[in-house]
Amino acid sequence: MIARKSKALAIALALMTSSLIVGCGEEEQKQAAAPPASQVKVMKVIQRDTPLTSEFAGQVMAADEVKVQSKVSGNVVDKFVNGGDFVEFGQLLYKIDARQYESAVLRAQANLEQAKAVLVQSQVTLRNSQIDLDRYINMFNEQAIAEQTVTTQAAQVRANEATVAANEHAIAANEALLQTAYQDLADTDIYAPMSGKLSVDDVAIGTFVSQGQTTLVTIGSTDPIYVQFSISEAEYLKFMTVQAMQTEHNPIGVTITLSDGREYPYEGRIVESDREMANNTGSLTMKALFPNPSGLLLPGMFARVKLTGETVPHAILVPQRSIQQLLDKSFVMTVGPDGKSVAKTVTLGAKVGSYYIINSGLTANDTVVVEGLTNLREGVDLAVTNVTPGEMGFTLSEVTSTYDSDRTLASTPSNVPNQRPAQSNNG
Repeated sequence: MIARKSKALAIALALMTSSLIVGCGEEEQKQAAAPPASQVKVMKVIQRDTPLTSEFAGQVMAADEVKVQSKVSGNVVDKFVNGGDFVEFGQLLYKIDARQYESAVLRAQANLEQAKAVLVQSQVTLRNSQIDLDRYINMFNEQAIAEQTVTTQAAQVRANEATVAANEHAIAANEALLQTAYQDLADTDIYAPMSGKLSVDDVAIGTFVSQGQTTLVTIGSTDPIYVQFSISEAEYLKFMTVQAMQTEHNPIGVTITLSDGREYPYEGRIVESDREMANNTGSLTMKALFPNPSGLLLPGMFARVKLTGETVPHAILVPQRSIQQLLDKSFVMTVGPDGKSVAKTVTLGAKVGSYYIINSGLTANDTVVVEGLTNLREGVDLAVTNVTPGEMGFTLSEVTSTYDSDRTLASTPSNVPNQRPAQSNNG
């Protein structure tokens, strides 16, 4: 009896052990069959009022620039500045050899004095001839002389009057010559016609300069200063529409980025635009005026001009790297309420820094995948790590053209019918 009970107990234990082993095996198989959760980084979409900014290539130009040329010819005998100096209006720059012009003044003075003496002599002659004419008229009235004598004397008076008038004109001409001689002598001292900075191609002492031909130095204003750029016809119409909707307290903003990537600290304003589109490029040239108190901006420098006007209210923004595209469709991968990946078709708007404006397809409550998109499919369990824009290096200030049509190519969600997943360029 005892042997039978022991045998039955052993059989029961064997059956229990077998069932446990089978149960554990099935559980392990289930776990092995379930794919692991995909490791991704995610962030919530941004919603904010977003100004649209267009960027253009620009070049710094002096607001005013003057080529300093001499009004007289001669050798430079003295120089009071060096290339690159800042000068003030009226500051003495050069001196031209003045000896010939001093001599010209002396000659003009002598000629004027001689003309005055000749005038005095002609006036005396005129008075004497007039006296003789009056006397001849009285004698003719007394029938003491012939009428021909009176007529001849009257002609002589008229001739003397013409001589006096000619001498008066000669004096005026000599006075003008003397004034010119004085002006030429004064022009041997060359002064700055404006305040600004000198170019470094200034001439040296001893250089012969020709009147109105030789450039001694160039002066350019430094504060304020222009930045010139060109925009297309479409961009012009766009900004004119925006400008019409702005108030004087909210005009189109103009900023520049220097070639080293620094943002220039002062904002400018558009002050000039050409009267017509360029025939060869179809673009319109415009100028913006910027303060330049420290002289940081120099003519000839290149800068990126940014125009900010239209603002998109409550814009939905997602990082550019989260966009996946194939042909003419754009997608983002979002985190579903069950923690699984969900692909959503979106319509892209303008680029703003590291982001795209989403015109449709997302709401402010969506969370998008920004890293880990490679081979990510819809419906996959996600192991998410929430990140901030700062951690990912995203920025709104690093702006590209509003009208830039480039799009970052990325992978296409695997739930798109009849389409194969494209290889993502995101990490």
